[in-house]
Order: sequence, then C-alpha cells, then structure tokens
Amino acid sequence: MKISILGNSTGRGRRTSAAVALGAVLALTATACGDGGSGAGDGGEGSGKGEIIFWDNNGGVRTDIWKEIIADFEKANPDIDVQYVGIASTEYQSKVDTAIQGGGLPDVGGVGAAMLAGFAAQGALDPLDDRLDGSSLNGKLNKDMVESLRAAGGGDDKLYSVPTSANNGVLYYRTDLFEKAGLEEPTTWDRFFEAAQKLTDKGANKFGYTIRGGAGSIAQALDAMYGQSGITSFWDSTGKKTTVDDPKNVKALEEYAALFKKVTPAADLNNDFTKMVAQWDSGEIGMLNHNLGSYQDHVKALGADTFRGIPQPTGPGGKRVQVSNPVDGLGLFKSSKNKEAAWKFIEFAASAQSNSKFNESAGQVPAHLDAAKAEWIAKAEPTKLAADALTDGSTTIVQLPYYLPDWNTISKAENEPNFQKVLLGDMSAKDFLDGLAGQLNEAQAEWDEQMG
Repeated sequence: MKISILGNSTGRGRRTSAAVALGAVLALTATACGDGGSGAGDGGEGSGKGEIIFWDNNGGVRTDIWKEIIADFEKANPDIDVQYVGIASTEYQSKVDTAIQGGGLPDVGGVGAAMLAGFAAQGALDPLDDRLDGSSLNGKLNKDMVESLRAAGGGDDKLYSVPTSANNGVLYYRTDLFEKAGLEEPTTWDRFFEAAQKLTDKGANKFGYTIRGGAGSIAQALDAMYGQSGITSFWDSTGKKTTVDDPKNVKALEEYAALFKKVTPAADLNNDFTKMVAQWDSGEIGMLNHNLGSYQDHVKALGADTFRGIPQPTGPGGKRVQVSNPVDGLGLFKSSKNKEAAWKFIEFAASAQSNSKFNESAGQVPAHLDAAKAEWIAKAEPTKLAADALTDGSTTIVQLPYYLPDWNTISKAENEPNFQKVLLGDMSAKDFLDGLAGQLNEAQAEWDEQMG
C-alpha cells in the first residue's frame, strides 16, 4: 500500500450550467483519456491483479481507517496493490473535476450524493447495477441509501456509487455545562436559543454555541433554517421554484445568523468543520451542530460522560424538520484500466466486516444491513438516536437537490462568501436567500429543459 495526502488546490471557477454539464461537457470529456486510469474515457476490465489507485474523499480525517481496510484487503488479495491518496473533503470536487478534464483519475474514489451528479454528467463514472446484481452485496445494502445515490445520479436511473454510510445532523451539547447552569436539554429550538444566551460569558471566553462560517457553512445554515421554519419541501408545489427564500425561512436565517459574535467566537467566521470541532473539543462552548462523523473526536477530547449528541431540535408542535445529509459511497471511474480489481476493492470495502469497521470509526450509520446490527451501534448513542429519528416518524427530511450538476458549486463556492457577509451584517438574510433562490431556480429550469 502506498500512502499520499494531497493538500491545497486551486479554487473552483464559476458555475458550469446544467446545460453545459449535460451537453458540451459530455462531448468534451468523452474523448479524454490517458494511461493508468486517467481522463474520463473508457478503460478496461484488466487482469484483476496489479495496482489500483484509490482516492479518499475525506483524507486526513478517515486516513487511518482506510489504511486498515486496505491492509485487510491486500492480505485477502495479495495480487492487488492499492495506492491510497487522501484528499481533504473541501478539495475533492476540484481535484476530480480537474482530472476529468486533464487526466489522472483514479480507479476508485469516494463518491457521495452531493458530488455524484456532476461527475456522472461528465461521463466519468461506470454504472454499477450489473456488478452489484452479481456480487455478494446484492440484497445486503440499505435500500434507502441505494435509492438515494441512484436518484442523485442525474436522472438516468443508474447507480454510479455503492453506498458505504449515511450521516445525520446532530446537536452536540455539554451536559456538564447545562447541568451547572440549570438548563433543560436543547430538544426544541426555543431551548436551544435560550441555552446559547445563558451559557455565554465573553469576558471568561465562554460561549453558548459555535457557528460554521467557513467551508461547508451553507448546508448547516439550511438545516437550522428549515428546522426553525418547519417548511418541509425544498421546492414549491410546481417543482420549479425553491422555498429557500420563503419569508419564514428568511426570518429563521435572520435569527440564526444573529448568533454570530453574540454567543459564538469571532473565529467562527472562517471555521470549517475541522476547526469548529477542534474549537468545541478544546474550549468551553455549550453547543455544536455537526454530524455523526465527529462523535469519536468528542469522545477522545471530552470523554463520553460530559456531552450528548441528540437529533436536531424540534419546532412548534414537536415537529422535527432537517435537510438531507448526503449518503457517501464508492464509485468506479470509467477510465480505469483495471476495473475487475477495482470492483473487488469496492465489494470488499462495502462488505459487512469492513463496513462495520469503517462506520464504527466514523460514527456513522452503516450501509450494509448486517453491519447495521453490530453491537457498537447500541453503545454509540448519537448513531442510535439518529437512526431512530430517521425511522420512527418523528422527522421530516427536506431533500436537497443533489441531482443538479450545479448544486455543489452553488451551495459552496458561489454562496459561502455571501453567507459570511450575512454573519458580518454586510448583507441581509433576505438578499442572500433571494440570490440563492435565483441561482437554484435557474439551475432547475436548465435541468428540466435538458431532461425534456
């Protein structure tokens, strides 16, 4: 096994429209090719032996567990060598997009729902339905996760990624600080805002909440926004106009953004999830919104007895609304010249034993049905509570439009800087959401036109 970690990449350019993604880009990338699994052209099955390259879409965070799974795989398959490349989650899309255009794609890579449509639209991924049907994974994967990835693939009803895990939004809170302040568990938004205020003592460098203002901020803001407003669909009844700029959502975002610097550290403006999590783990901050993936970090830093991770707060009437968290998975790049060996790795990584091992480390919900029965899940309270919330009827999920090739760029590169302006008071929540809605409505119209 060879290990490599890739660091900073160049920023993404302007958004490529859905029309381009489904038209000209397909024509352009269909001819891309190269040696050793590069470009987006067709590769081949290969010998089923030799070297394959695997790109981890959460390098650094998941490197250790992937190294362990790769070592297990190479022991079981001594004639296959896996070259591991860890890429930070914030850099992954641009790395893949660059490789699609210029060559150098891996054989296998992490392909979650949020990025799947863009990669598939450029013809970079191999459909996996036939391989899955003929494998030991057939009938053993969570159907909802499979269908989530199928739906995110761009509308052709093909499966381009084998699910490995599902994440879920979690509200982590310091039970010791809540008990000391005489506060009730923040199970409702009213209690959340009350606790954020009461746990803040700026003079003592104590804050009630940490807000995500850096990379990945939009999804967290949308989660808080829809959770408070109670709106249960991302699109209106026509399916052509988004609800993000609904007056109820505008009011909710105003209240959420007003927390910045009043009950949060000023450093939150530029914090991505790693900095935000590290800050919460090392300081005296009452609450943190993240997902199941950071649970083990909190246990290591704080101990399991000083915090809890619970589902997102409920609104009036006890209704919980949250935005969808993308299912993660593994994709087979079309340009691979050793697809047989690459599929063996995907099949092994998604097997019950490996899938359980991976998700125990990540603190996420396994995709393999047998892995989902593992004993560790009952001991990992946030994972158990999240799974219960998603299946007991208490939660309504607002499905984000991962199928739009433009979604990832709109929700990241084009609007994260604007959200920072909202936090700083340089842009109103209404102007921000009106702009976001305009981009989304345009992308949806282009998508509808392309799909006929």
